[in-house]
Amino acid sequence: MKAKEIRGMRLDERQGELEKLEKELFNLRTRAETEKLENTHLLGDKKRDIARFKTIMNETQLKGKK
Repeated sequence: MKAKEIRGMRLDERQGELEKLEKELFNLRTRAETEKLENTHLLGDKKRDIARFKTIMNETQLKGKK
């Protein structure tokens, strides 16, 4: 997901999407350990998406404090 799309979301939408991504990452990690994971690049993609969400959420929180 692009940063521009994330910034266009409301706070509750961002939090919901972040939880969804974290669950998907957990499921990918468990599948990678228990069976052969065909698309290993998905792990990195999910990690980057989670980091992007957290960064943008932190930016908006810091803007609110000023």
